[in-house]
Amino acid sequence: MSLVDVWFVLIAVLWAGYLILEGFDFGVGTLLHLVGRTPAERAQALRTIGPVWDGNEVWLLVAGGATFAAFPEWYATLFSGYYLALTVILVALIVRIMALEYRNKHDDPAWRRRWDAAIVVSSALPAVLWGVAFANIVGGSPLAADGSFAGNVLDLLRPYTVLGGLTTLSLFCLHGAHFLALRTEGPVRDRATALATRMWAPTVLVVAGFAVWTLADAQVVRPLAVGGTAAAALALLAVLPAHRAGREGRAFALTTVAIAGAVVLLFATLFPDVMVSSGPGPDLTMQAAASTDRTLTVMTVVAAVMTPVVLLYQGWTYWVFRARVRPEGTGDVRTPLDLLDRRAGGVA
Repeated sequence: MSLVDVWFVLIAVLWAGYLILEGFDFGVGTLLHLVGRTPAERAQALRTIGPVWDGNEVWLLVAGGATFAAFPEWYATLFSGYYLALTVILVALIVRIMALEYRNKHDDPAWRRRWDAAIVVSSALPAVLWGVAFANIVGGSPLAADGSFAGNVLDLLRPYTVLGGLTTLSLFCLHGAHFLALRTEGPVRDRATALATRMWAPTVLVVAGFAVWTLADAQVVRPLAVGGTAAAALALLAVLPAHRAGREGRAFALTTVAIAGAVVLLFATLFPDVMVSSGPGPDLTMQAAASTDRTLTVMTVVAAVMTPVVLLYQGWTYWVFRARVRPEGTGDVRTPLDLLDRRAGGVA
C-alpha cells in the first residue's frame, strides 16, 4: 500500500470520526424543540453536548487540513465547486457556536427562544448539506478537462444528492435521539426514546434507498463497499430491538456503526478517484491529486505522533462527562466554561 493509499484511508477515517461525533451534536440540536418543551428541558438537552461539541469539531479541522495537505488538487476542486454549500455550512457552524455560548448569557425568554431556534437551524443545515456534498463527490460533479469545476450551484442539487442529504439528516437525528436517551433523565429522556422509535423505520428506508442507488450507479462495485453497506444495514436493523430492550448504550453504538458503514460505502465506491466527473473532463484520481512523497512522509510521522494524543484527550473528556444529565435543579451537569465562570464569580 502506497502513502497515497494510506492517506486516502486516513482521510476516510477522519471524516468518519467527524460525522460520528458531530452527528449526535447535529441530532441533538435539530431535535431540540421536540425533546425540550421548556427552556429548562432544552438547557438539559444542550448540556449533554456542552463539554464535547467543540472538541468534536476538531475532527473537521483535521479532516480538512489533511485533505489540503495530502490531496491539494482535490481540496482546490472541492472548494471552487462547492464554495456556496461549504460557505453555508461554515456560517451555520459559526452561528451554532454563538448560539450555544450566548444562549445562557441573558435570562430573557425571548432571547433564549431566538438562540434555541438558531441552534435548530444551524444544526439541521450542515446535517443536510454534508450529505449533499458527499453524494456529489461520489455521484459525479461537472468537471472541465483541466479538473476544475465546470458547473453551478444548481448542478449540485439532483434527486440522488437530495437523498444523500436526507440520509445524513435522518441518521444524525436517530443518532442524536439515542445519545439523549443514553445521557439524560426525566421527560427529555422519555421524549428522546419515543422519537427514536418513530424515526427508526423512515431512517432505515432512506438509508437503504441511498445505499442501493449508490451501488447501482457505481462504476465498479467493490467488496468493501458491499461490506460497509451490510454493516450499516445490520446495525440499523439491530437498533430497534436494542432500543426496545432498554439497552441505550448498545443502540447508540449501533447507530455509530451505521454511520461508519455509510462512510465506508462512500469512500470504497469513490476509490481510486477523489472526484467523479459528470462533465467533459476525466475523473480526478488520487494519484493526480496527491502531494509529493516527501510531504506525505512528513505528514505520516506527524499523524503517528499526534493522533494518539488527540484520541486520549477526547476519550478522557467523554469519560469525565459520562454521567447522565439531570433536569434543572437536581444536580445538573455543567460545561467546563460554566464551571470556570462560576469560580471566577466566587461560586463553588
